[in-house]
Amino acid sequence: MKIGVPKEIKNNENRVGMTPAGVFELTRKNHTVFVQKDAGFGSGFFDQDYKDVGAIILDTIEEVYAFSEMIVKVKEPIEKEYSLIKPHHVVFTYFHFASSEPLTKAMLKSKAVCIAYETVEDKDGSLPLLTPMSEVAGRMAIQQGAKYLEKPIKGRGVLLGGVPGVPPGKVLVLGAGTVGIQAAKMAAGLGAHVTIMDINMKQLRYVNDVMPNHVVTEFSSEYNIRKRIKDHDLIIGGVLIKGAKAPKLITKDMLKEMRPGTVIVDVAVDQGGCFETTKATTHEDPTYIIDDVVHYCVANMPGAVPYTSTLALTNVTLPYVLKLANLGWEDACKIDKTLEKGLNIVDGKIVYEEIAEAFNWSIEAM
Repeated sequence: MKIGVPKEIKNNENRVGMTPAGVFELTRKNHTVFVQKDAGFGSGFFDQDYKDVGAIILDTIEEVYAFSEMIVKVKEPIEKEYSLIKPHHVVFTYFHFASSEPLTKAMLKSKAVCIAYETVEDKDGSLPLLTPMSEVAGRMAIQQGAKYLEKPIKGRGVLLGGVPGVPPGKVLVLGAGTVGIQAAKMAAGLGAHVTIMDINMKQLRYVNDVMPNHVVTEFSSEYNIRKRIKDHDLIIGGVLIKGAKAPKLITKDMLKEMRPGTVIVDVAVDQGGCFETTKATTHEDPTYIIDDVVHYCVANMPGAVPYTSTLALTNVTLPYVLKLANLGWEDACKIDKTLEKGLNIVDGKIVYEEIAEAFNWSIEAM
């Protein structure tokens, strides 16, 4: 199979869809891999590294798409790429269709096979290709939140860990999944007081068992959220519903109940965000302020640490890339039901129900 690895062109996205190690595994099985010039540069991988393991370096993104049957990326295609995607393509990347109607319509029009990392699902309900980036984003949420709590950046001026004689900052984490647990772990490590909320009591029991005593659990409800936002300094939104839009847990009117300089970080922004006032931002311009509350809503948080993120992502995507290349997408998905869950759009039709529901479309009408 001919596999293309384009350079990511989303704002400040420095990750790459495949490392030289991945190219080596594909070329040794007689697949052809086209890598766009400087595609790996932001992650610390150079063109010569790819050439040394058999990749063919192409100058332009147009060439990569034109010569390839399968495209392996990190982030969803942006408008500039829509016309490059053709019916013969299999595109394997993060899509997050439920948060973007224009992207969904463009991929339907392309009639390509779209396999989304974020909906590849194991038998136990876990999301193996989303987990590593959720781990990175959860940890980064605290790192960024702590920074934006500083007064020069319009935060409350709170040091999360406090100092002797001064209480630590308070962190509220919404969601006890991968993002929430990693965020709580980082905040606890800094010495902050952490409250983590979820509606899944099994998850809350797990958190209660593994976290230190200054991480407390609480059942998530609007009443409890409204109560906690009044005195917490940093609020992390980490709620995920597989393939669907995130629920709006913090509404605009709630901002007035927060103290000026409170920081909210929406890690669910890729799925539409779990704050009503969320709008996607970039690493170039990461924050905005509404009602004196600092919003950090960067849609590709792991892109800021591309070396770590690329390795973490490709560790888990490569086995699926190999399976798709070796067997073709139809046979690979028949054999591997985990991979089959990643099918979102095929031949101009939505095949993942939650995407249709996000736009109130009928999947039967596709």
